[in-house]
Amino acid sequence: MSGPASLILISVFGVLTALGIPLALSITAAAIAAVLLVVPFDMALFTSAQKMLASLDSFSLLAVPFFILSGVIMNSGGIAVRLVDFAKLIAGRIPGSLAQTNIAGNMLFGAISGSAIAASTSIGGVMVPMQKREGYDPGFAAAVNIASAPTGMLIPPSTAFIIYSLVAGGASIAALFMAGAMAGLMWGLGMMILTGVIARRSGWPVAGRIGMQDAVRVIGRAIPSLMLIVFIIGGIMLGIVTAVEASGIAVIYTMLLAFVIHRTVPLRALPGFLMETVQMTGTIMLLLAASAALSFAMAFTGIPAAVTALILAISDNPILVMLIINIVLLVVGCFMDMGPAILIFTPILLPIAQKVGYDPVHFGVIMIFNLAIGTITPPVGTGLFVGAGVARVRVETAVRALGPFYLLLLAVLLLVTYVPALTMWLPRQFGL
Repeated sequence: MSGPASLILISVFGVLTALGIPLALSITAAAIAAVLLVVPFDMALFTSAQKMLASLDSFSLLAVPFFILSGVIMNSGGIAVRLVDFAKLIAGRIPGSLAQTNIAGNMLFGAISGSAIAASTSIGGVMVPMQKREGYDPGFAAAVNIASAPTGMLIPPSTAFIIYSLVAGGASIAALFMAGAMAGLMWGLGMMILTGVIARRSGWPVAGRIGMQDAVRVIGRAIPSLMLIVFIIGGIMLGIVTAVEASGIAVIYTMLLAFVIHRTVPLRALPGFLMETVQMTGTIMLLLAASAALSFAMAFTGIPAAVTALILAISDNPILVMLIINIVLLVVGCFMDMGPAILIFTPILLPIAQKVGYDPVHFGVIMIFNLAIGTITPPVGTGLFVGAGVARVRVETAVRALGPFYLLLLAVLLLVTYVPALTMWLPRQFGL
């Protein structure tokens, strides 16, 4: 049954997607078509609809619109320059100081806004022109900005981990956030080390010292924005708030920053922010519902079990199995956006990872890390095209300069995959 069902599911999904049918509708139609092999049409339609509605009846989903709204407000709240100035304090004396500042700024802004694209445009829009004026190679400046922007997908708050948690059957969001933070820091620190080596060989300048008075002023301007990270990560780690409660706090705090403290956004902009949040949330919820129908269809027809048996028939060695899974996810990430990829491939690949002894939280970090790399990889990587546009360089130029960074990220991915203690240490310290 799994063979014909897989063929029908893939064929229907592929044809509808090629015809330009919205992704959620393509997934739902493919799921119903697969179930029709087993039950009559009315039963397949009723059961799929029931599964779709039930999938959205989750308290954890409340965190999604709140984190989206806080990110939308932050993206328009005028904090990029404040974070750039603060990042200069962190990375200003390291070789390639402007590039290092770009990396640190992307990590901070990406964590606050939860968006790689927002980090790439906001921080990169400031830092890339500065790097060019200081004599940095334009391709290298673009590559640094592009390759560091996805850290915000790993460092919480991250809607990707919330979506994964729901699809994975309730993996702890708090544990995913903590493990993701460790992986994001590894990504960023690896970037800074490689950038320092390249900058030293190229002889690019180091920024001058910042006086104590200026440093205090910069820190004071950045602290209100940075406190959002402290509230979210610290509150969840200490068990003071849940992820949903933290998302509500994030909205209130970002509104205070934008409308009261910084006063960079007028209050009349709030309806527009709410409308953007509703549109983004609606898209995510529809995809979640469609993925529930897909998961039901695959489980009902035995597709995940068949894929698990197929891969384990090749080898039951955890090292080889996870290498195969990583390759699959890297290829998927090159062609598919993160949200749909999580929804489609988690039900297929998670059982395989669990069979060879991987924790669902650890696997979630591995999956998001792979798919984050895909966002900056041709031919479909949106982060790549946006970053090249921000730097005003050809995509081919950016890709050539990204070569060393791709190799670095693959090396970090292998560490994340095969040395669980690096990412799982923090969640385990808190008993998660």
